[in-house]
Amino acid sequence: MVDFLVVGGGVAGLRAAIGLAPAGRVLILTKAEPAESNTGYAQGGIAAAIGGDDTPALHARDTIRAGDGLCDEAAVQVLVEQGPAYVRELLAWGARFDRDAGGQPALGREAAHSVRRVLHAGDATGREIGRVLWERARALPSIATIDHALVTELFVQQGRVTGVRYVDAAGVSHEMRAAATLLATGGAGQVFRETTNPVVATGDGIALAYDAGARVADLEFIQFHPTALDVAGAPRFLISEALRGEGARRVNAHGDALMSAYDAAGDLAPRDIVARGIAREVERTGGPVHLTLTHLDPDYVTTRFPTIAATLRDIGLDLARDLIPVGPAAHYIMGGVETDDWGRTSLEGLFAAGEVACTGVHGANRLASNSLLEGLVFGARAAMAMQERPAAASLTGGRVMADGLGLMAHDPNGSEHRPYALSPRPLAMAEIRDLMWRRAGLFRDRAGLEEAVATLEAASAVAHPDTPDGQSLRRLTTVSRLIAGAALRREESRGAHYRADYPRRDDARWQCHIVDSLR
Repeated sequence: MVDFLVVGGGVAGLRAAIGLAPAGRVLILTKAEPAESNTGYAQGGIAAAIGGDDTPALHARDTIRAGDGLCDEAAVQVLVEQGPAYVRELLAWGARFDRDAGGQPALGREAAHSVRRVLHAGDATGREIGRVLWERARALPSIATIDHALVTELFVQQGRVTGVRYVDAAGVSHEMRAAATLLATGGAGQVFRETTNPVVATGDGIALAYDAGARVADLEFIQFHPTALDVAGAPRFLISEALRGEGARRVNAHGDALMSAYDAAGDLAPRDIVARGIAREVERTGGPVHLTLTHLDPDYVTTRFPTIAATLRDIGLDLARDLIPVGPAAHYIMGGVETDDWGRTSLEGLFAAGEVACTGVHGANRLASNSLLEGLVFGARAAMAMQERPAAASLTGGRVMADGLGLMAHDPNGSEHRPYALSPRPLAMAEIRDLMWRRAGLFRDRAGLEEAVATLEAASAVAHPDTPDGQSLRRLTTVSRLIAGAALRREESRGAHYRADYPRRDDARWQCHIVDSLR
């Protein structure tokens, strides 16, 4: 037994572990190698209001605007007001962010930000933050780590989470009990065929919490990054949004700039608008969309974005001189395990922070570079709450968000239109990912979502082998079904959720948060 259990080794989990270290024994369980998380793949940077022309109020305004009417404004205020202190803490701990000529942190600009506020370490900011946090965590004697530990179950006794079951690298099952358990397992991009996420991002934490009886919310809101590398045979490598902030342009098959036709902000429009614009342009022209930086100084391009330049060089492309084929890919999930702004879930003893959690801070669409900041701030706050007397968050069915928004309770019957009735059959992971990309991806409609939900429900009725692979497949099926089901129920278009059959935002009926729970 340990005092505190942290599942996941990204920014949220590490910052929580560091905060917990003075209070007792901390065990971090990582699914793969310690550095293999979404944190390490975050290129662009971390947003914080530290510039002379910036304020937390301005950062909050941009965040709420991007969230398209669904942000929890109290959570946003926590993020933007406390964020600068945690970023300065990283600097004090030795984070090597890029500096300007005066020696101050260089600030970049990304889409939907009104000023430059994004600190960066080249184009590998997440990797640098992970380095700093891992070095600090490893230096603390009360923190231990077990790598290649796949958590398969949360133990619940009388409504309280008391620990986990996990399988080690040799396939041996273990139990670990703790006074408080934090889920910091990251995202769920691997639910979709096309994704920028690493292979470990399969939504495990969401499925584990849901199976244990915790509430999950906002799962229909999936952010599709507009500029993933789109070259046959090459991984869907993320081409950072920071390139757009430095002047990169998108052009169609004819070499024409295209984004001004879809939004007045052009190449700096929010991600959901850009992603759908690219998809429509490919359909309209029958040809690819490219990112171009050929009008910029080539030395600056390769110096500012060394990791991206090197990756492209390996497949024969020059970032500064070539047209780079790009297309949308699943990138980030705004929903997750529902928490308050201290990381408490609806189950006593269970906490969540980072991408696996849903504080409501992102609303329907995350503002670029707020994710690393979220992990720092809410990971640290979860650590504080985990040291207090265990209590569940006040997430009742009648909970009202800070701006007056209500929560929609789980409807076990789902949509009133359910024509599909399929016999149970197993689905391979590739089948699930393809189904979700086609039916619950960038463009959604009732028929496609009903097909997805019915197919996934049929697959959920099949008993999976009690092996690590079998349990991973079952959890992926659960998360996919929850995402498709929430998308089917939300009969409007808002933020990253687009319904072709309900193309407009509908505040009168749908300015609410869809919540699912087994309880």
